[in-house]
Amino acid sequence: MKFSLAWLRDHLETDATLAEITDALNAIGLEVEGVEDPAHKLAGFRVAHVLTAEKHPDADKLQVLTVDAGPDVNGGEPLQVVCGAPNARAGMKGVLGLPGAVVPSSGMELKKAAIRGVESTGMMCSVRELDMGDSHEGILELPEDATTGHSFADYQGSSPVIEVAVTPNRPDCMGVYGIARDLAAAGLGTLKPIAVPEFEASGACPVEIRTDDPEGCPAFYGRVVTGVRNGPSPDWLQQRLKSAGQRPISLLVDLTNYLMLAYGRPAHAYDCAKLHGAVHARRAKPGEQVLALNEKTYTLDDSMVVIADEREVHDIAGIMGGENSGVGGDTTDVLLEIAYFDPARIGVTGRRLGLASDARTRFERGVDPAFLDTGLDLLTGLIVELAGGTASEVVRAGSPPAEPKVLAFDTGLTKRLGGIDVSGDEQRRILESLDFSVDGEWNVTCPLRRHDIEGPADLVEEIVRIHGLDRVESVALPRGEGVARPTATAQQVMERRLRRAAAASGLDEAVTWSFLPEAAATRFAPEGETPWTLENPISEDLKVMRPSLLPGLLMAAKRNADRGAASTRLFELGRRYFRAGDGTSDERATLGIVLAGEKAPRGWATGKPAPFDAFDAKAAALALLDVAGAPTGNLMVMGEAGAQFHPGQSATYRLGPKNVLARFGMLHPATLKAFDLDGPIAAVELFLDAIPAKKAPKGPASFARPGFIPPALQAVTRDFAFLVPEDVPAGDLVRAVQGADKANIVAARVFDLFTGEGVPDGRKSLAIEVTLQPADRSYKEAELKDIADRVVAAAAKLGAELRG
Repeated sequence: MKFSLAWLRDHLETDATLAEITDALNAIGLEVEGVEDPAHKLAGFRVAHVLTAEKHPDADKLQVLTVDAGPDVNGGEPLQVVCGAPNARAGMKGVLGLPGAVVPSSGMELKKAAIRGVESTGMMCSVRELDMGDSHEGILELPEDATTGHSFADYQGSSPVIEVAVTPNRPDCMGVYGIARDLAAAGLGTLKPIAVPEFEASGACPVEIRTDDPEGCPAFYGRVVTGVRNGPSPDWLQQRLKSAGQRPISLLVDLTNYLMLAYGRPAHAYDCAKLHGAVHARRAKPGEQVLALNEKTYTLDDSMVVIADEREVHDIAGIMGGENSGVGGDTTDVLLEIAYFDPARIGVTGRRLGLASDARTRFERGVDPAFLDTGLDLLTGLIVELAGGTASEVVRAGSPPAEPKVLAFDTGLTKRLGGIDVSGDEQRRILESLDFSVDGEWNVTCPLRRHDIEGPADLVEEIVRIHGLDRVESVALPRGEGVARPTATAQQVMERRLRRAAAASGLDEAVTWSFLPEAAATRFAPEGETPWTLENPISEDLKVMRPSLLPGLLMAAKRNADRGAASTRLFELGRRYFRAGDGTSDERATLGIVLAGEKAPRGWATGKPAPFDAFDAKAAALALLDVAGAPTGNLMVMGEAGAQFHPGQSATYRLGPKNVLARFGMLHPATLKAFDLDGPIAAVELFLDAIPAKKAPKGPASFARPGFIPPALQAVTRDFAFLVPEDVPAGDLVRAVQGADKANIVAARVFDLFTGEGVPDGRKSLAIEVTLQPADRSYKEAELKDIADRVVAAAAKLGAELRG
């Protein structure tokens, strides 16, 4: 859930700072996932006045403008700006990006530059360049009363955007108003009453409205507004929607989205001209189809609720509207619908269709059944105020749940369950501020929107979170006499030792999905076994339970290789899955290893980089089997590692002819091709469930270089070949080169030594690879040249010269 601070202040009267608000949100259980301030992106952009506009001397489509950017820019003197926008003219006001500003849409840093021989200081910006929309036909025009030199961010009224994680049990906080209510209860301000714009309803609704499925749709309210003008939304509404990550579409659509995001109440608007006869909620007919607003056609069954007229289905109720009845720019008469749908039915429908939407998220968790009339009046009032028109009377088909839950509450329960003393008056204040009603006997009536309140313990949770979880004292659990028994099982102890040993030997731990694409799972399935396919997968690419850990590790190695990683050394300790004979899950503990890329980088003695081989995999398997407690002295090395491995470069470790403890070696070229990987790649798979007994580990063997934490940006390498006197040690040259720029050079090493033809007598050729690591931004060519010059200069102090 995202919303701007300005939007929150529409509903909450408060003087609290942004930091105080985010702290309070975290304290009351609405975890803040991030805060973004759009003003940061608009730093360096000013309201500017175009004084003159002359044709560019060498370009027909360009103009040379003189622009006033305010008294604190260029000493108050006008700036010269070259502009290609057709609407640029003398006298207008627009937005000027000054040198040093970063264009929000492209990330380009503005600089003073010559354009076709004419110097330009900054850039006049369009709506798209400011990341405020898609318009790019010309530069953004501001009203004449915009103050020249004023920060555009301040002029625009940019407000920080807060993103919170709303747990599934709190649908009442799926709107800004609900979040404001919780903050007000926590003492951060005063909740403002909902302001419904005044309008006059007259005349009966010309469209018949009814519900033919009272179980799936207990309540269906609606009215018609005639004579509306559907155009763009006002700026305040567009800013509210953009802060929530919504794209403004048109006034009527935007207002329904505003109602949903502000108050957690989805609604829908139909173009009356596209409706035929009565509009009603009913069960879908088997095989019935609807073209939804996402331009996809869905086939329905009779468990689903739809909104239809006498000719066709228009909505998948509570989830998504239909394309055929949507409002557009020519809409003049609109039917407004606001309903209450059974949450369970909405959830089942969404899962069967694989269709997610903001409306479904709210309806399947349970919207406020008491907000139908207020929500419809609020939406109607906003439409009449902003789009004009005349509203009809409301038609109320059915009725929503209206019987509130009443709980007998003992105030002492807060101390017993919550571990905190809260006075009875304070408990009453907290509950009433959250719209619970409390009588003199402490019978608490819950608001209808609080579907999560099931018993007195839930009321304790409400009191404690608003009073302050940070006020709950940490108390250690009582400890019994004597020495505590270990709680970890032998299997858990073994897995901990394996994980520690693998990491200590230089492998990086990976955690991959337990689900795989069908093709990857089939390739690694044991011969004669079919992978376990899920009936309700997350996606088509994650539909089969993994029969091996190696496919996930190979896909991770592929991602690393695509990002320039020279060497990948991964391990994962997890479960592989099979279907047992009785149809239940058979989970088997496994450790997988993938060694890809360079085992050792190129060097002066070895030449090319050294790849991993089957013996690296064998050493890793043996070392970790020893840590796991396998009787390594009794193991047999046998073939038949599987079709996924190279038959001549792989084997298995077995305890007896049939008990396979591990398989290792080089992967088959066909396997690498299936995963789009370049070889050679070594792999290991340890079958921990096959190890018969625990044995005390003798400590891990070292078979790979220490691991590392990759930096945010990719390193850059540069090679240098120097002619140096024969008596100069290579180490001295390496130290000199590495000290040339300690801020950027993170490594330097010799990879080639040459003497003979082409090298003068008394000298030798040393080739050095220098690794540069950028910090917070990528290098530019000028920076790389400057570093190279420093390297050459440092080497020259030892009598070295760059070899031509």
